[in-house]
Amino acid sequence: MLKAIVELSLRFRGTVIALAFVVTGYGLYVASNAKRDVFPEFAPPQVVIQTEAPGLSPEEVEALVTGPIEAAVNGAGNLESIRSESIQGLSVVTAIFREGTNILQARQMVGERLVAIAAQMPQGVRSPTMVPLTSAASMVLVIGLTSQTRSLMDVRTFADWTVRPRLLGVPGVAKVAVFGGEVRQIQVQVRPERLIGYGLAIDDVLAAARRATGVRGAGFVETPAQRIVLRTEGQVLTPDTLGEVVLAHRGASTVRLRDVAHVLEAPEPKVGDAAINGRPGVLLVVSSQYGENTEEVTEAAERALDEMRPAREAERVTLHPALFRPASFVQTAIENVNFSLLLGGVLVAVVLFLFLFNLRTAFISLTAIPLSLLTAVIVLDRLGVTLNTLTLGGLAIAIGEVVDDSIIDVENIFRRLRENRASPEPRPAFGVVLDASLEVRGAV
Repeated sequence: MLKAIVELSLRFRGTVIALAFVVTGYGLYVASNAKRDVFPEFAPPQVVIQTEAPGLSPEEVEALVTGPIEAAVNGAGNLESIRSESIQGLSVVTAIFREGTNILQARQMVGERLVAIAAQMPQGVRSPTMVPLTSAASMVLVIGLTSQTRSLMDVRTFADWTVRPRLLGVPGVAKVAVFGGEVRQIQVQVRPERLIGYGLAIDDVLAAARRATGVRGAGFVETPAQRIVLRTEGQVLTPDTLGEVVLAHRGASTVRLRDVAHVLEAPEPKVGDAAINGRPGVLLVVSSQYGENTEEVTEAAERALDEMRPAREAERVTLHPALFRPASFVQTAIENVNFSLLLGGVLVAVVLFLFLFNLRTAFISLTAIPLSLLTAVIVLDRLGVTLNTLTLGGLAIAIGEVVDDSIIDVENIFRRLRENRASPEPRPAFGVVLDASLEVRGAV
């Protein structure tokens, strides 16, 4: 087999050289447009379902939420296994599918089953939702926000309502998780003694707050000339406005919400926090969609952050970029491959020139390095493998084998041709090159 390949290559050397140019050009195109990621997609196709169940214990979450969801999802096509986790107030169900399953079709099947089970959830439990489709190493960027003059509540509000929506609009971004800071709330802190004094209960406070903050249609009024649409003002924006809500009437007096409770703007109770360089702040974790190019998504997210510079300066918020940036690992790996390629080429040229004193043989050996790497990149692309730290590391190691093989082959051919020229009866160069190459096939 090897003899036939070498013989055909020598016989049709012009075609082989033309194919080498074609492979080089196409390989450069593929390499410049290849997807780059930190790690390959090592996780099987899976769909993660999260359901918030405020106030329920882990046992109640398992019995009332996790169990019904597992039963609904079980039986989906190509389903391999189901894993679940029930904790205080939260259910997480992971449906794992067989290798090769179309993940988008799997999500559609799961979504149809979740629609049916949502109506069966206990009162107060939110509808089950599928987490965004992300890659195995989905985290592409972690940034921080701090301020020396603004409160943590202001910084968190800026992150939630300005930075996060803009980053979610970047192509390739699946989700942006926000941690730390203080989430703004309008809180109603009931004063029990005042409530009892007016003969009211907590349910009266809850009902009044719902009426004051609800948004509902009010219909319309028909007149002979026009239809007038009625609108209700239900979005309370300030504590003072909410405090004026009427709870009850006691004779000639009116009991308002502010009479039985403190209505104020305050942060919601924390379940976690964040610090940047030892200072309290807000962290934003950007995750990419399944199959997206980590490097491209990172650069697009960073451009979006640069566009928000005027807004940050107006809010006096300091950006701490790239607290964690996986794209840097990919760029470092590519730089290492380029350095290995350059170093291998220099060593080949030096070794061959010192031992053979022939620039032609050195040039021929050098062509084997980029041609082999570009061929490998084409094969990886056809197989759907991304350029990641593992594949790039393998290519860097393979350069040593390519250099070794090219030196052995070219040096033996050069030596045999020199001996043939010194022979009284020289053989045709075709046969000499063929025999010289086959002599070292076993070694390389």
